[in-house]
Amino acid sequence: MGDEQKCWIAVACAAHVRGGLAGGFMQVCHGKGGPLRRVRPGDRIAYYSPTETLDGGAPLKAFTAIGTVEEGSAYQADTGNGFLPFRRDVRWSVAHPAPIQPLLNELAFTAGKRNWGYQLRFGLIEVDAEDLEIIAGAMDASDA
Repeated sequence: MGDEQKCWIAVACAAHVRGGLAGGFMQVCHGKGGPLRRVRPGDRIAYYSPTETLDGGAPLKAFTAIGTVEEGSAYQADTGNGFLPFRRDVRWSVAHPAPIQPLLNELAFTAGKRNWGYQLRFGLIEVDAEDLEIIAGAMDASDA
């Protein structure tokens, strides 16, 4: 273990993911710091967005961002109104959203699992590097 690169799936609505893409950061679990302390520089991250907006909106069920965690540690950002979410900086890849449905039988974390979405309720899960490669391919991802 130690410095070994890990791969993660984070969960957020697409609108929040777009904010992270624009700002070069990731944020999970409504801004909690604990989950982000498990993530290390060099780790790879993909975002899964079950919906377009936080209040539900239209179902999306797609991977919406993919990138690599930058050097540094989790930090708090002042977003106003007393909300101080924890974030980590990420170098996002150029990529297109990709629906999860065609990948369900290919991804180790979903294959053969009828309730594959249950584990995503934790907001951040570790996955195999092979799964991130499959997602990157589906998103036609390339480093910016």
